[in-house]
Amino acid sequence: MNTGSYFEPIDEHRYKPTTHASGAWDVNEQHFSPLGGLIVHAMDRHLAEREGPSDGLVLSRVSFDILGRLALDETEIRVETLRPGRTIELLEAVALIAGRPVVRARAWRLAASDTASVAGGAADRLTPPEEVEPWAMKSVWPGGYIASIDVRPLAPPQPGRTTAWIATPLDLVAGQASSALASYVALVDTANGIAVRQSPTEWMFPNVDLTLHLHRQPVGGWTGLDTTVTFGPTGQGVTSTVLHDVEGAVGHAQQLLTVRPM
Repeated sequence: MNTGSYFEPIDEHRYKPTTHASGAWDVNEQHFSPLGGLIVHAMDRHLAEREGPSDGLVLSRVSFDILGRLALDETEIRVETLRPGRTIELLEAVALIAGRPVVRARAWRLAASDTASVAGGAADRLTPPEEVEPWAMKSVWPGGYIASIDVRPLAPPQPGRTTAWIATPLDLVAGQASSALASYVALVDTANGIAVRQSPTEWMFPNVDLTLHLHRQPVGGWTGLDTTVTFGPTGQGVTSTVLHDVEGAVGHAQQLLTVRPM
């Protein structure tokens, strides 16, 4: 049952985050996961206003660079088409808080066509979410976002290795319908928190980016994360995830980490 949303619209380009969007590293900041979904939502609205019906292109890669502190405050998102095209198109979105850019995102949209006869190479389907038990992720992480999600690992989480389903009862934006893709992306950044290598009370390992490559558009209300976390010896780390929905694998996600003691 729906119990709220992560954002409330202010006007065409501005949104107010709710307490459900509060972060895990700092509850006075936004967790990037719902903000990433909001940026895709803003891209969807940009396309709808520009073209109306679908133009036959699908978002196939989106990369987010996190430029600064994501204060739990009014957020403006501006979207433009950098490279228009009938078969390949590049969009860019910039999220601003207090007039300062805090996230820059770019998305490649590619023409959809029937390649079912040559499709292959995807990872095996995961055990369905209804067959696994919930895990209280809030026992590891604080914040409104973590408290809002349903996390169901396929096995007990291990340091640096976890496969889990994520879902939420909340809307992304109050009063606005969001696409399946925007709702899916709004849960992907959770990957960096489900397979912690070290206690977040002793070590920091926030991600400075998130990139998704999709070979299929996700469907359904669950985001599946088959995640591996690697820490290097000089302060860098990488969180790598095979992305799933209830029908199977849909792509991959990568997050670059800055690793340092508290």
